[in-house]
Amino acid sequence: MNNLHRRMGTFSLTMVGLGSIIGSGWLFGAWRAAQIAGPAAIFSWIIGMVVITFIALSYSELGAMFPEAGGMVKYTQYSHGSFAGFLAAWANWIAIVSVIPVEAVASVQYMSSWPWKWAQWTHSLVVNGTLTGGGLAIASGLLIIYFLLNYWTVSLFSKANSFITVFKIIIPGLTIGSLLFVGFHSSNFTSTGSIVPNGWASVLTAVATSGIIFAFNGFQSPINMAGEAKNPGRSIPKAVIGSILIATVIYVLLQIAFIGAVNPSMIVNGWHHLNFNSPFADLAIALGINWLVILLYSDAFISPSGTGMTYTATTSRMIYGMEQNKYLPSVFGKLHPLYGVPRQAMFLNLGVSFLFLFMFRGWGVLAEVISVATLISYITGPVTVMSLRHTGPNLYRPLRLKGLSIISPLGFVFASLVLYWARWPLTGEVFFIIMIGLPIYFYYQAKIKWKGFRQNFLAGLWMVVYLLCMMAISYLGSEKFGGINVIPFGWDMVFITCMSLLFYSWAIKCGFKTEYLEQGKKINDDLRSKENKTAPQLNQSDAI
Repeated sequence: MNNLHRRMGTFSLTMVGLGSIIGSGWLFGAWRAAQIAGPAAIFSWIIGMVVITFIALSYSELGAMFPEAGGMVKYTQYSHGSFAGFLAAWANWIAIVSVIPVEAVASVQYMSSWPWKWAQWTHSLVVNGTLTGGGLAIASGLLIIYFLLNYWTVSLFSKANSFITVFKIIIPGLTIGSLLFVGFHSSNFTSTGSIVPNGWASVLTAVATSGIIFAFNGFQSPINMAGEAKNPGRSIPKAVIGSILIATVIYVLLQIAFIGAVNPSMIVNGWHHLNFNSPFADLAIALGINWLVILLYSDAFISPSGTGMTYTATTSRMIYGMEQNKYLPSVFGKLHPLYGVPRQAMFLNLGVSFLFLFMFRGWGVLAEVISVATLISYITGPVTVMSLRHTGPNLYRPLRLKGLSIISPLGFVFASLVLYWARWPLTGEVFFIIMIGLPIYFYYQAKIKWKGFRQNFLAGLWMVVYLLCMMAISYLGSEKFGGINVIPFGWDMVFITCMSLLFYSWAIKCGFKTEYLEQGKKINDDLRSKENKTAPQLNQSDAI
């Protein structure tokens, strides 16, 4: 991206991150987490925040070093070559592009329970949590709207998103206040005799599958938009960490309000029987808060649509980045000469969004797939940032993390644990989706006559072996996480922690000074010279 298109400041980037995090996750996440873990779902959000923060810190250093469009799909290629780079990019793209249809599904699912007489026709849009033909038609229309709002310019997207994000903070705030004031039952927190009615394993599973990781996944958006940042060295880390912390406060308060607002008669037989089409709107109707009902049904379009627009923008930058890595045809790397938008990449993502929409027609199942694919892509961030400390020690680092030797391995271990908590067979199914991308990689390797293939393949082999081992442990692990109980509960997590540290060590040793690092070095040098001109006081001492 050229300098003409760098017009997003810290506030805009924070709004991009917050707008991605507070999407359909807030409309459904509290209900799904409570259904799985009961009142202990509050702990699930806090655990999720800790996991994501460790991972996001690694990516923040990388994003500040390489402020480029679609950066999340490029970093691993700089440190480990094309094979690991492709696997990381493919997993990341699958996880992010599938968010666009899930936001459209969320809007339609809330719409299907409109309570007014004139809206009776909406009740047939969703049956048993699955979109019908009419529901698919409306969701398809929403995908096209997201697409058009990003088609012309980054500036239009930035302005629209900041406005929508402010609205998205106000509505959850009003929901929290209303539910706490009108219908709060403190007895719900211990009604089953314990705040952890389904055991601690359920608290951990909720982190992985209820939409928590899915929601926090939005921290990536400011990093993928780094190519449009005015001052990436300062604005990216502030936007990433700031959006995570603000969102955590909102989500925890929403979870507390939701648990307290449920009618005690609905959880007599346990929290897992709790079933809603439109969770917060259904609660507001039951409590007679009519003005909130209208706001919630409005926000069911605004919140997911804001996130859908954000991800439509960021995924086009990811495809642009993958083309730059030579994983896709050159047509996807073309920018519009006037607007600076990768339009061909946007068309590809629109087509893939339609595919996901028609394959997975419910919010819950899509959120689970996205969460696991996301976690697979997360394991590379901590490895990449530490490897580059060794292979690119002289790179300019506007943000240099203190304690990275502790933060990185912990981030890797946390991502591995949450991946395991997602439960078998979901883990195995998503690993298979990731492996589907390999023929594309081998096709492009054949086109360049397998130049440097051996070194690149060996440097990324750890990732394939890691995924196969994780799949095996998921199958053999505790029955609490869907396994056959060969490795009992407790020992399974000790085993994964030790195994993760071994793979982390192997992965770091596989890092080498790749040919692609020279491309990254040019971006890094441009950043250094620009910041030296505009803000000479910025130097390597800016550290967290």
